[in-house]
Amino acid sequence: MIAIRELVKDYGPFRALHGVDLEVARGEAFGFIGPNGAGKSTAIRCLLDLLRPTSGSVEVLGTRDLAKHPAVRARIGYLPGELVMAGKQTARDHLTYLRELRGGAGSGRMEALAERFGLDLDRPFRGLSKGNKQKVGVVQAFMHEPELLILDEPTSGLDPLLQQEFLSLAREAREAGATLFISSHILSELEAVARRVAIIRAGRIVDVEDVAILRERAGQHLSLTFDAPLSAAAIDAFSAMPELEGLVISENALTAVLHGSPDRVLKEAARSTVTAWSAHDRNLEELFMERYREPDAADHDGRRR
Repeated sequence: MIAIRELVKDYGPFRALHGVDLEVARGEAFGFIGPNGAGKSTAIRCLLDLLRPTSGSVEVLGTRDLAKHPAVRARIGYLPGELVMAGKQTARDHLTYLRELRGGAGSGRMEALAERFGLDLDRPFRGLSKGNKQKVGVVQAFMHEPELLILDEPTSGLDPLLQQEFLSLAREAREAGATLFISSHILSELEAVARRVAIIRAGRIVDVEDVAILRERAGQHLSLTFDAPLSAAAIDAFSAMPELEGLVISENALTAVLHGSPDRVLKEAARSTVTAWSAHDRNLEELFMERYREPDAADHDGRRR
């Protein structure tokens, strides 16, 4: 569905993409992640032929130069990272225009999706919050049941309940046979939908990995509080566990980043009386800072960014 070969994109003297290679199979849900400024949105705009590559090739749905093939473009649903909506036009006006532009595709789904996401179709754009504008973006991307969905930070601005509703919608599309290409920095979001992810840093793909493996790398923030200071034997036992990274023990409290199974940690903790505990997934920004940030901020010409 997507084939990118040696994609380079320059903005004057600045190189945003450095020879990106990527393939996404038909029916796959694929994540595209990286820190801000890594080149995610530039790559997506090249995919959609909104930007022309400096060199290399981009093929989507077996086609190059999407601007010359509107029938192919109509088979794609796109949610941009930044939605530009203003003025007196209503969501209904905007979505109806897109529906007609696509030859009527989406007639049966526009109202149903708007209701599902609590979108008032008759309010003008100038009165919509960021979250409500994002709802419009979700509806326009999904309503014509496209073969390929390209989604750039799709849950930005949505409240937690609607984020979960979006993930349900994305899973439904995947199960119906659609291919999803999702740019996000929220690992739990990608875990719910995607199977593989590509990690981009400073315009280069540095890893293509299974989501489960990436989650294991990211780990969890673990905190345990005991009813009394830990014994020397307990401290030695915790300190010897390679799955605990950045271990800090302060009298009756323990904090660390847990990688892999918590089994040994919990068995050792059960030897004492635990009065409080918490464990939550780390976000991708932390993983990027530790494992995917370049050693310094110099670009390949030796200049500082």
